[in-house]
Amino acid sequence: MREPARWVAPVLAVAVVLAPGVAYAGGGVTGGDDVANVGGEQQSQGTRQGKNLGIETRIQTRVEGRPQSAKTGTLTPANSNWDPPACWYEPAYTPKQIEATVKMIRKFKVSGIGDLVGGVFDAYFKDGNPYKDYNLDKQGEGKFWAAAIDEDRKNEPEAKACNRMPFWVQDGETPKEPLAVTPKILAEYAYGQLPVPDTEVELAPEGETKVNLPTWAWLDKARFKKISVTATLPGTGLSATTTAEPVSLKIEPGTSDAETYPSSGECPIEDDHIGTPRAKGTPADTDPPCGVRYLRSSRDGSYELKATLTWKVSWTSTNGQGGDLPPGEFGTTQDVVVREIQSVNR
Repeated sequence: MREPARWVAPVLAVAVVLAPGVAYAGGGVTGGDDVANVGGEQQSQGTRQGKNLGIETRIQTRVEGRPQSAKTGTLTPANSNWDPPACWYEPAYTPKQIEATVKMIRKFKVSGIGDLVGGVFDAYFKDGNPYKDYNLDKQGEGKFWAAAIDEDRKNEPEAKACNRMPFWVQDGETPKEPLAVTPKILAEYAYGQLPVPDTEVELAPEGETKVNLPTWAWLDKARFKKISVTATLPGTGLSATTTAEPVSLKIEPGTSDAETYPSSGECPIEDDHIGTPRAKGTPADTDPPCGVRYLRSSRDGSYELKATLTWKVSWTSTNGQGGDLPPGEFGTTQDVVVREIQSVNR
């Protein structure tokens, strides 16, 4: 039964403003442990998700292999058609919590808003349309599942896809709802939480380089090891780990007047490193395994060299599910000054 959700939004919005402590207060932020206490029980923070009563997700994340870099970012999927859920449904309210929420809302008498909103929810949760007496006779046997939104994607149109009112799910049962939280949804959520290091490369010569002389490029191997994020939904037994592993570095010189090494601009990982530092005494015209050769000076400015690291991403879970997720990319630009080689005629 979804009809009440069509007209509850305006009055519920007012109720949320008037009643910040009515199952709408406390923590429950992503990765946190804070909760609101309603009806003597603990739950996530309640929210208004568009036209519905929702929650802030209780998903907790843990990072393993945190990069040794002060600067980090998140991966951009190489597959632009990949569209993981921006919202999902997860266990949210016990019968007593729903009852307590409605009763607290009814205490706000300004312009009759409390009774109006309370009436909407009572029709849905109490009067048999579709639930009777808040399912109190099933206390301890299940929960009402509610919509949760990925905070990092709350302004995307996809975040509005979860438009159901809270619905009852018996313990041990799997909801017949495509957006009900699953290990794969947890893995996809963890994908967006991977803290990958910046890709500012080491260059030789550093500072500035010369026209027609190779510039060596490499990455410090300590900064691009495997990184994993485990996403867990407490109390459900659901957990998934998403792991990113670097596979190649792409060099874009910032000008068409340049050549890359190798010619594809893709520097693979070899022997646990990308590129090779130029050793002392190496002749200036020696071609590097990874780098760039500029054919024209940058005059009074500089070229924006972009280094983009591609990461292979996979996931595993506690129930044995797993597989590959789309590769991710993260790039950084840096200024490179290129000068003409000065010659002296005698």
